[in-house]
Amino acid sequence: MTRHERLSRCYLHRETDRPAVYSRSGFPAGDPTYDRLKAYLAEHTELKAGWSGCQFESGQPWETHSEPHSADFERHVSTLHTPKGDLRQSRLESRKGQPGLHETFLIRSADDAEKYLSLPLPQIAGDPSSFLAVKAAVGDRGIAEVGLGMNPAGFVAELCGSETFALMSVTDRTILHALCERQLAIMLQRVRFLVAAGVGPFFTMLGEEYVVPPLHGPRDFDDFNVRYDTPILDAVHNAGGRVHVHCHGAMKRVLAGFVEMGVDVLHPFEPPPQGDILAREAKAVARGRTCLEGNIQIHRMYEASPEAIREETEQLIADAFDDRRGLIVCPTASPYIRGRGEECFPNYQAMIDAVLACAH
Repeated sequence: MTRHERLSRCYLHRETDRPAVYSRSGFPAGDPTYDRLKAYLAEHTELKAGWSGCQFESGQPWETHSEPHSADFERHVSTLHTPKGDLRQSRLESRKGQPGLHETFLIRSADDAEKYLSLPLPQIAGDPSSFLAVKAAVGDRGIAEVGLGMNPAGFVAELCGSETFALMSVTDRTILHALCERQLAIMLQRVRFLVAAGVGPFFTMLGEEYVVPPLHGPRDFDDFNVRYDTPILDAVHNAGGRVHVHCHGAMKRVLAGFVEMGVDVLHPFEPPPQGDILAREAKAVARGRTCLEGNIQIHRMYEASPEAIREETEQLIADAFDDRRGLIVCPTASPYIRGRGEECFPNYQAMIDAVLACAH
């Protein structure tokens, strides 16, 4: 079975000769300590070549400028011009190659939301044939995966910030729904454009983690995630496609919702203390309907011994691959600590080798 066939069968809920094994690849930029790990992943794991499906929409009328903030950060200020007035947001960008930080958000009130809603919907046009080159380049080593961007609720939560979104879900719930409905219309237009051009069949979406426990309960999950994601998933499925969703959080009380709305692959279903669900519990809910991708905690790749990682991987396989389907072994996040690629390499190797041994 080729790596492409194995990963495809995971997305299609079919039996495989062994679990797939994969790692997200958001490595620290320009860090040669990860070169050996990158080469090992390319040689021995199922690969996903990413391609953005969001690149064909007309841009919003933004203006941006930068200003000093501190020795560590520079402030980037963005102004969005709408028919009802300007909206502004700011972000702190690291001067030292570290992750950035949101400072202020575009929507801080119902009045701001009304301004945003006054924007016309973007137009979509262009030539998506570059997807074919990405698909050809990955070949039998894996799949080409089309990024659909943030789901409607996650997109709106990023406009507002988590705290404002949570407060407005109590004080201004109707206007949050209007914002989600607007983004749903954009995403359905996006999916229709892509599938009409023959792009696919593997798609990925994220953002659901903004509306899961502990910040939001199952009612909000159903009202904002299930409600607006289901039409998108249906559109992809009706075209013969499959959808991967990335979502951190406490998943026990909402995992059934992901399964019911038709998520084909879910990453990362974390155990305590980062999450609240064990692999065997997740498998009981997802069996035969949603492939689980996870759930080796990323910090363990830097802190544990290779022997411990091998044992954790073997236990994961025992708990979630008893039916010979529905498991992609994967850390919960990308390798992320600058300068420590060589330190985590033996643990990645132990995880991968434990999976490869299942085929014998």
